[in-house]
Amino acid sequence: MEWLFSNEGFRAVFLATYVIILLIVSVYGLHRYHLVHLFYKYRSNRPKLTACFRQLPRVTIQLPMYNEQAVARRVIDTTCRIDYPRDRLEIQVLDDSTDETVEIVREAVEYWRSQGFNIHHLHRTQRTGYKAGALSEGMKSATGEFILIFDADFLAPREILRETIHYFCDPRVGMVQARWEHLNRDQSLLTKTQAILLDGHFVIEHAARNRSGRFMSFNGTAGLWRKTCIEDAGGWQHDTLTEDLDLSYRAQMKGWKFLFLSDLASPAELPPDMEAFKQQQYRWAKGGAQTARKLLPTVLRSRLPKRIKVEAFFHLTSCTVYPCIVLLTLMMYPIVYLKVSMFQEGFWKYLFDFSILILATCSAGTFYVCSQRVLFRTWADSLKYIPFLMALGIGIALNNARAVFAGFFGKPGEFVRTPKFGVVARDNRWKRQADKARKSIKRVKLQPFVEFAIALYLLGCVIMCFSAPLNPADPHQERLTIGVPFLCLFMVGYFYVPLTTWFGHRLGRTEADLPQELLAAPAASAVRDAGTARQAGPAPAAGYTPIAKPDVPTTSSQDQKV
Repeated sequence: MEWLFSNEGFRAVFLATYVIILLIVSVYGLHRYHLVHLFYKYRSNRPKLTACFRQLPRVTIQLPMYNEQAVARRVIDTTCRIDYPRDRLEIQVLDDSTDETVEIVREAVEYWRSQGFNIHHLHRTQRTGYKAGALSEGMKSATGEFILIFDADFLAPREILRETIHYFCDPRVGMVQARWEHLNRDQSLLTKTQAILLDGHFVIEHAARNRSGRFMSFNGTAGLWRKTCIEDAGGWQHDTLTEDLDLSYRAQMKGWKFLFLSDLASPAELPPDMEAFKQQQYRWAKGGAQTARKLLPTVLRSRLPKRIKVEAFFHLTSCTVYPCIVLLTLMMYPIVYLKVSMFQEGFWKYLFDFSILILATCSAGTFYVCSQRVLFRTWADSLKYIPFLMALGIGIALNNARAVFAGFFGKPGEFVRTPKFGVVARDNRWKRQADKARKSIKRVKLQPFVEFAIALYLLGCVIMCFSAPLNPADPHQERLTIGVPFLCLFMVGYFYVPLTTWFGHRLGRTEADLPQELLAAPAASAVRDAGTARQAGPAPAAGYTPIAKPDVPTTSSQDQKV
C-alpha cells in the first residue's frame, strides 16, 4: 500500500474524497444537535385544546393487516375496547391475508359484531397497492369523518379518541399523531436499543419539528386523520414504500396542520429478531429515498418558508448518510495506514481520531441521551446502551445503504411486511416462529457474509493501531489513539449484525411463563379450524373467547414524567 500512497496525486484525491464524505456525515450529525436546540427552544409550545365537539363526530378505525396470525386477534380485541360511543364508531379490518389470519379475523369480527359493534371484515384477494391500496380501498366505504389507523402489532389505548378528536375543532388540523411506546422494550439488547432509537425520533424529532412550525410525518399508525385532508392531498398512493411519509408532505404542502401529542402513547411490538429488524429498516430507508426523489424537488421549488424547506431537505435526505458511512468504513484501513506509517504530527495525523469522534458523537450521543432524559425521570439506565446504539447504527449501514440506492435508482418494489410474533415483555416464544420461518427460506442471503467480512476488515484496522512501529527509526511511534475505542465499537456492530442474523433466534429460552390472558397467539379454535373453515362455512361467534385483560399500558415500564 505504501507504493500507492507515495503518489502525491493519488493521496490528495483519496484524502479529499474522505474529507468530503466526512463533512457530509458531520453536517447531518450537527443537524441532530439543531433538532435538540429546537426541541428545548419550543418545549413549551405544546398543542392546546381551544374547543370541544358538542356532539362527537363519526370515526372509522382502519386495521390494515397481511398474514398477521400472531397479532390479529389482539389488535381487534383491544380496538373494540376504545372508549367512544358505538353509534359513532366504525371498525374496518382491512385484510389482505392469504393464510389462517383470514379465519382468525372472521371469527373475531363475528364475535364483536354480535356484541353490538359496527365492525367489518374487508378481505382482498389481490394485494394491489399493498398497505396504501388497502387503506384507499377501505376509504371508499368508510362512513366516518375521521380515520384512525392502527397496524396489527399495535394496542390501541382505550382513551385515544377522547384525547385526540377535539383537536379537530380547529378546521386546519388534518392529522394528530400519538407517540409510540414499546411492549417489549426490556426483552433483549436489540429491543432496548431499538426503543432508544425510536424514542429519539418521537421525543426529539417529532416534537422539535411540530412545535417549531416545520413539517412532521405521520408514522403509518397510531394517528387520527381528517378524511377530507386525505382526499384533498390526493389520497393514499403506493408508488413509494413509505406511503405515510408521502401523504404527510403532500397534505402539509396543501396547508393542513399536523399535531404531535407526546403524552399520548400507543404501545407496539418491536422486532425481536435481527432479520425482521433489517427488513423494517430496509423498507423505511428505501421508502424515504423514494419520497425524497418524488417530492423534494417540489418542496424546494415551492413558496414555503426557508426554514421549512431546509428542514424538509434534511428530513427527506437523511437516509443518504448510510452510503456515506459505508464508504467511510471501507476507507478506514487506508486512513489508519496513513496515520501510523506516513503522517507526521499535525492535522492529517489526527484526521482519523476526528472522523471517528464525528461519526460516534454526532450520530448518537447528545440526541439520544436527551430523548431519554426528557422521557423518563432517570436516564441512567438507558445511558449504558448508547455505545451499543452507536455500534448497531454502523452495523446496519450496509443494509440501509442498499435500500437507499434501490429507492433512488430502482423500481418501487414489494411492500415487505415486518414479521410480527405477538410478543410482550420478556416473551421469547418468537424464537420458535423465527426458526421455522428461516427453515422455509431455501436461498442463502449474501449480505450477512459481506457484513461479516467488513467486521474482519475493521478487526484488521484495530490490529494495525496496536501493531509494532513500521518505521525502525522511530521506535517510540505511538499507536493507541482516542479513535480506537470507537473503532472497536464499529467492529462490534458489524460482528453483531450478521451473527445475530444467523444465530440470534437460537439464543436463550424458546418459551416464556406469561399469564394466559396476555398470550398473543391466535385463538386455538381459529388455528385448528383454519384449514377447513372455508369449506365448512362460518363458525359460530359463541365459540370466540376475547383476550380477558389486554396489555394496553399508557406509559413505559420505566417511570414516566407527567
